[in-house]
Amino acid sequence: MASNYQIRYANHPDDAVNYDTQRIRDEFLADGIMKKDEINLVYSFNDRLIVGGTVPVETSVKLETIDPLKAENFLDRREMGIINVGGTGIVIADDQKFTLNYKDALYIGSGTKNVEFQSEDSKNPAHFYINSAPAHKSFPSKRVTLAEAEVMELGALETSNARKINKLLVNSVVETCQLQMGMTELQSGSVWNTMPPHVHSRRMEAYFYFEVPENQAICHFMGEPDETRHIWLKNEEAVISPPWSIHSAAGTSNYIFIWGMAGENLDYGDMDAVKIEEIK
Repeated sequence: MASNYQIRYANHPDDAVNYDTQRIRDEFLADGIMKKDEINLVYSFNDRLIVGGTVPVETSVKLETIDPLKAENFLDRREMGIINVGGTGIVIADDQKFTLNYKDALYIGSGTKNVEFQSEDSKNPAHFYINSAPAHKSFPSKRVTLAEAEVMELGALETSNARKINKLLVNSVVETCQLQMGMTELQSGSVWNTMPPHVHSRRMEAYFYFEVPENQAICHFMGEPDETRHIWLKNEEAVISPPWSIHSAAGTSNYIFIWGMAGENLDYGDMDAVKIEEIK
């Protein structure tokens, strides 16, 4: 089974300010990635991060290499992070078998040749969200449960941004080359994430939104701090955020999102804060 993929080239901020709504969506939105018995990927030239997903239902879904990698196996020169946002699932990585419950994460090291995705119950299938980044060294594959995450609490209900940040695949929890992933859960009554916003030119980031109720939506804000744009997203859609862009959002309802980063360093706190009054 071939993996479906799209390629997205890197964008200069001076060019991006001239994009209309459709062009912004074409360049930065990753939709349609969670489909039955398929793997759908978006290869971004921003730090060469790949985002994607799969919903194995009737069969075991095998990760096949894609042409842009020019590699015999997908992970010959890459590492991968996976977070399950559906029913209990199984990931096979060579001779290892990992069971992922809802909100569990898995790191798969570079050099792994065979990766397969399965659901324990086809009536309640797993929804595997995938990030992959180039890797110069191989680290052991490791499952990280939500209970094992490093947790931070930020914001306040008074400013509608009270949230819990679960650091799952970060260097204080599991060894990686450059990939980092985690999950942010908003408290009831809060709608804003990553507010006040920030940029980090040393890393790019991708946001995947889930648990967005039917008929509700997320408005994701991006762009340079003084030249912002927005993208409306539905449930289980992702947005690619270039290193020069803020990444923040507000929802019409409560939601959860997964953040994934790749770039120059593994310092989670490496960011350049933007004051709310400076945003335009």
